[in-house]
Amino acid sequence: MSDYFQGNFPLQSVSDIKDALSSLEAETKDVSENLAVTIAEAALDRKAGDILLLRVADVSYLADYFVMMTGYSRVQVRAIAEAIEGKVESDWQRRPLRTEGKAEGSWVLQDYGEVIVHIMMPNEREFYNLEAFWVHAERISLPKADEGGGKPI
Repeated sequence: MSDYFQGNFPLQSVSDIKDALSSLEAETKDVSENLAVTIAEAALDRKAGDILLLRVADVSYLADYFVMMTGYSRVQVRAIAEAIEGKVESDWQRRPLRTEGKAEGSWVLQDYGEVIVHIMMPNEREFYNLEAFWVHAERISLPKADEGGGKPI
């Protein structure tokens, strides 16, 4: 008796399997990145400041992307959160899996699975300094982010 099973199973080359996996990974990355960009655009519509898009997929299993931004009042933080929910629901037919902090309005966290959104007041953003914690993550540039969204004068 042998220690292994011998059968007539169709053999696929390892390269075929790797190609299929890399294709699936690329497709997932595109979907995640497009969702993150949609979130950033919705935040820009509500004048969120200092929007930062981080690709954390290579350094964390929590999500593929973090989107961080600043709201300059509790009302603005909530308005940004509502705008993001509305745009993602209309464009992607998705609601956040979980939302935290909306009642307090100083730091709202929205979890969309592959994208996690942090909307913070300036004091919270400075104190927790998530950018420094995730400094090894890839920063994704947003072309619109430099065009005037941000702190009121």
